[in-house]
Amino acid sequence: MTKVLGIDEAGRGPVIGPLVMAGVMIEEGKEEMLGEVKDSKLIPHPKRLKLDQHLRENFEHKVIITSPQEIDSALNSTDLNLNWLEAHKQAEIINELQPDQAIIDCPSTNCEAYEKYLKELIPNKNIKLIVENKADMNYKTCSAGSILAKVRREERVQELKDKFGDTGSGYPADPKTKEFIKHNWNKHPEIFRKTWSTFKKIAESEKQNQQTLF
Repeated sequence: MTKVLGIDEAGRGPVIGPLVMAGVMIEEGKEEMLGEVKDSKLIPHPKRLKLDQHLRENFEHKVIITSPQEIDSALNSTDLNLNWLEAHKQAEIINELQPDQAIIDCPSTNCEAYEKYLKELIPNKNIKLIVENKADMNYKTCSAGSILAKVRREERVQELKDKFGDTGSGYPADPKTKEFIKHNWNKHPEIFRKTWSTFKKIAESEKQNQQTLF
């Protein structure tokens, strides 16, 4: 029996909220049991929720939620960047679930260098890695991981909205998100990725406005 693990993330780009990494493991050749999975962005929300429940109830899986503070810490360090941080989270999932094969949706354009870095984080050298761009579109196990990650990310965003108000989608291009940052940049520091240029620009502008007022 060959155990295949697919890993993907949700929330890499937003300036608000966490990055979520998820892995789903299944026996090789039984991918059809995952259901009608595909890249989570291509699935309507109600169907995503049903698939999410099916996957969590029937397959071994792991989800890791990475806070904005941990993301900022990685980007402010000399040894990490966002890609390497993702590799560490993927390695955590692989090391816990111990598959025979792990399929990774690679965040880097240099998949070879990324795979080399990831391998160093995995003590079990017998685990075969498949590291490809757009793996969430080409492998059902990765698609399954993307669904778990997307649903958990959406849950966290809704929790933030319930607690702090309408954050929008959290993505930098969203006008609602920009407006929310403008009015809340110094009120809820735990929800923002302060290393993002969108946050820096708005926060700096608001600081200058306050200084002008006084």
